[in-house]
Amino acid sequence: MKSAPPVGENPEKAAQVQAMFDSIAERYDLLNRVLSMGVDRGWRVAAAKEVLENSPKDVLDIATGTGDFAIAIQKLAPNAKVIGSDFAVKMLEIARSKAKAQNLEIPFEQGDALALPYADSSFDAVSCSFGFRNFADFKRGLEEFHRVLRVGGRCVILEFPPPPENLLGQVYTLYFKHILPRIGGLVSGRPEAYKYLPESVIAFPKPENLAKLMREVGFEPRYQILTAGLAAIHVGIKK
Repeated sequence: MKSAPPVGENPEKAAQVQAMFDSIAERYDLLNRVLSMGVDRGWRVAAAKEVLENSPKDVLDIATGTGDFAIAIQKLAPNAKVIGSDFAVKMLEIARSKAKAQNLEIPFEQGDALALPYADSSFDAVSCSFGFRNFADFKRGLEEFHRVLRVGGRCVILEFPPPPENLLGQVYTLYFKHILPRIGGLVSGRPEAYKYLPESVIAFPKPENLAKLMREVGFEPRYQILTAGLAAIHVGIKK
């Protein structure tokens, strides 16, 4: 892959995103820790608590990547059945190795988030941690989340919204556009991947617009802004 995938909603996006994440799988976790300075850990804890609010028995973590969020949920709720789903094969291989090393029996299964291989009303909760902005069709993804949830189930999305329009947002944008791609490219050898990441954040819907889209597909939505607007947790209840 010589160029970055398109950002935002684009029907040609999926295959390129899949190839991109497979190409950086081995360095993905290290880069997340370094580039976020560890702040993402706290965000994930807060999101996991939202997922487990009503003690779900069946949880699906979509776009699970290398499995960190699915593993965190399983540790917090050892009696729940947690499944991780992603379309990047190499990411899933790493996720399975992590779970095995921690004696956790989490199925990590390949699947397309826009056509999930699960029956209607199969889960009490679905989660998506920093993967939703990579979808080729945001509304279709939400419709699939809604479909596989039971009535009253919770959809929890942790994502980077566009940078806030304040001084912190300006600094963050500068970091995202100019510093992150250089560090990420140097460590991973894939500069195009870390060119895509900031562009995908800037092109992502603002929190209020994502909440509106969640309402349109049948969720009762709310959202929480984290770290002065650098991240957001979206929660949708299936009516």
